[in-house]
Amino acid sequence: MTPRPADRRSPVRLLGSGGDEVDDRTVAGLLAYHALIEIRSAARKPGRQPETSTKEILESISFLSDLAHNLPLIAQPQGRWRPSRPGKLSRRERAMRARPMSWTWNTTGEPGRRWMLRHIAAAGHRWTPPPPLPTPRKDFAEWNLRRRLQVLAGWPVRTPPGRQPLPRPARVLKALGRDQIHSLYEEAGRRRLGLGSGSPAFRAHLSPEATHYLFPDPADYHWPGDDRPWWECRVLLQMVDGERITGSLAVLPETFTALPSNVPRMRQRRLVLAARMLERDPYLWFRDHEDTCTPQRCGYPEEPTGQ
Repeated sequence: MTPRPADRRSPVRLLGSGGDEVDDRTVAGLLAYHALIEIRSAARKPGRQPETSTKEILESISFLSDLAHNLPLIAQPQGRWRPSRPGKLSRRERAMRARPMSWTWNTTGEPGRRWMLRHIAAAGHRWTPPPPLPTPRKDFAEWNLRRRLQVLAGWPVRTPPGRQPLPRPARVLKALGRDQIHSLYEEAGRRRLGLGSGSPAFRAHLSPEATHYLFPDPADYHWPGDDRPWWECRVLLQMVDGERITGSLAVLPETFTALPSNVPRMRQRRLVLAARMLERDPYLWFRDHEDTCTPQRCGYPEEPTGQ
């Protein structure tokens, strides 16, 4: 019996050849192995099959690389997903902690899920795919009593175990206008810092009247050190439709400290907690916006066509 792709709306059990039910860690190790084998095979195709186009080979390698880049971490002996930042987990983080394959399964798309199920079935395993991830809210979580008390509990960005605390100049939130925040994105892209890149289209979709916010909030794997000359900052942006979103941006320490700080301390803490509660990022916002987005409608220059 040929296995059918899983329905994203509900968990399904894939029946193999009578094998045991396997967990996410075992599945991740199996799929990482097959992805590497197929990437190696694709890289050797020009010599074995000269008729295969370079475009086809690169698309295959890109597809497998995108699907498999998290699998080796999931397959580690400790097995369970760990949050990148200490503190309270979001709904999505709790789901990924319970099922480490949640992100890969729910973001890979139908071709990726078919590829995964085919290799799991061929290995004779049984595996229950994770349920859909919680749909990111478009608003802030409710400010209950616990969250109000968190405002009084000190700076919300906690230091991961075994790390040095952020320096005092990094424990602050900065308020910026549209041009200021966009210039930081441009600097990150120009210096190839790895998090953030500005463009006229991005600037056009930032609200010109709103205040945008920025504060250092590095993940454990981006925590400042001798090998990292920049700070991973969280942004709190307001888009042209009024929606607030959050995301990450690499900022040089000297650039960040030179920015003026004029937000009252208690309001800083409240905004930091609010930004951390948001579940929508630039990728999700632009994904929902792209069907109606044009240079003429949104007011940014049209990109030149290729030669």
